[in-house]
Amino acid sequence: MNSGASRPGRVPARLAPSFVKRPWGSLDLTSLFPKRPREEKPIGEAWLTGDDSVFATGAFAGRTLGEIWPALPEEWTGTRLTGLPRIPLLVKFIFPEDKLSVQVHPDDVYAEQHEATAGGTGKTEMWYVVQAREGAEVLVGLRAKVARKSFERAVVDGTVEELLVTVPVRVGDAVFVPAGTVHTIGPGVVLCEIQQHSDITYRVFDYNRLGLDGKPRELHIRQALDVIHFGDAAEAGGGLCDPVRITRGAVAKTFYAACRHFATERWEFSERIAAVTSPEHFDLLIVLDGGGRLEFADGSEAYGPAEAWLLPAALGAYQLAPDQPEKPTTLLRTYVPDLHGFVQRLTDDRVEEAAWSRVVHP
Repeated sequence: MNSGASRPGRVPARLAPSFVKRPWGSLDLTSLFPKRPREEKPIGEAWLTGDDSVFATGAFAGRTLGEIWPALPEEWTGTRLTGLPRIPLLVKFIFPEDKLSVQVHPDDVYAEQHEATAGGTGKTEMWYVVQAREGAEVLVGLRAKVARKSFERAVVDGTVEELLVTVPVRVGDAVFVPAGTVHTIGPGVVLCEIQQHSDITYRVFDYNRLGLDGKPRELHIRQALDVIHFGDAAEAGGGLCDPVRITRGAVAKTFYAACRHFATERWEFSERIAAVTSPEHFDLLIVLDGGGRLEFADGSEAYGPAEAWLLPAALGAYQLAPDQPEKPTTLLRTYVPDLHGFVQRLTDDRVEEAAWSRVVHP
């Protein structure tokens, strides 16, 4: 039972998801949300840190993140993230039962110049594969030597998908998708997407699909061609992560990707572990499997699968205690890093540059 309501900056808060309809989504979300009935319309995404996500616990319970975030003090946001109009990390679960559109996202420079009314923030993202059926795949990045003119022809011909790199995926994989990288997601997976807080998407091809309103969905060919990375820039883009794994004591940590927008790692443990927040930034913990208690100086809270916990920067020391040792906890931790500090952390853990350089995307 949480006993720290008088000190909200010292108490973690669970955020309830908001569910978003998409024509390519699923009618059955029970693999992650077992209490939900069958959906009447396909749900494509569960936004865990969207503006409409509601605080389910703590001093802000019943209020939305979009309402609360602008007023949060430094003890919540951290010393490096004060004054931002919204939480900088958007975390979602994605449930595709059909292909997403072939699409691309702008970077910050383009978004600031051309998408001010949509927030002016670009979109670099990462996908962690929570569930995957046999044969599941994503398409990320252009094949070698695809030029702009050949891409334009493929858009007209409806063959643009053939120009993308196919990436088979399985549970535990992660895929890094920097802004400017053409991509789509195939059916048969459940992903946890961690991204800049932006919803700017330029659709290139949508399989002549109708939206939920019965009308063809809008394409954004001109904008897409403005931001797609062709040539050498495309070949240096995203793809399947080559992570770094470290086991210290009771916890195994897997470091997938770190850029200036986010760093993401997976923790796996079957007994009590201790951790501490940084005063520089808040942390997000996304529980994937297992249950237990999140214990901190002012109290404790029960945690379980498919939950997102916002840990204030000033929380300090805390512990995670699984309920049942035979059911390990698996979670993702994500935050906005100082890349120099991130590299130093791995170096201190005796990770060589050849390994950590595969994780860091400056």
